[in-house]
Amino acid sequence: MNDIGEGEKVFDHAPVRGRWKVMEGPPDVLDLMDAGAEGVIVLVRDAGATFLAPIFHELAGVVCTGGTSRSHIGIVSREFQLPCIMACELSNIPTDGTEVEVDCSGPQGVLRG
Repeated sequence: MNDIGEGEKVFDHAPVRGRWKVMEGPPDVLDLMDAGAEGVIVLVRDAGATFLAPIFHELAGVVCTGGTSRSHIGIVSREFQLPCIMACELSNIPTDGTEVEVDCSGPQGVLRG
């Protein structure tokens, strides 16, 4: 796997792997609720997004292109002990379903795909 993104990790966590899914809003969450969110690593753009609430407990990780560790997504990720990268700068965006890795074990959060 190659590094494809880097940002602020919310807390220390060992690397996790999962299926990539871009989430734009509530309709995407409803679709994922039907299909199952277990083992999914999601990309969101809004650090204040609350639409992930119904599936947070199932996700493998979260990548957000905005915000800080003190943003809503960062706080909730910490509460759920869900690895999360905030303000992630991506060199490319994987296709939905691609296996990716979120690594929050170093000084920065790293996304690999």
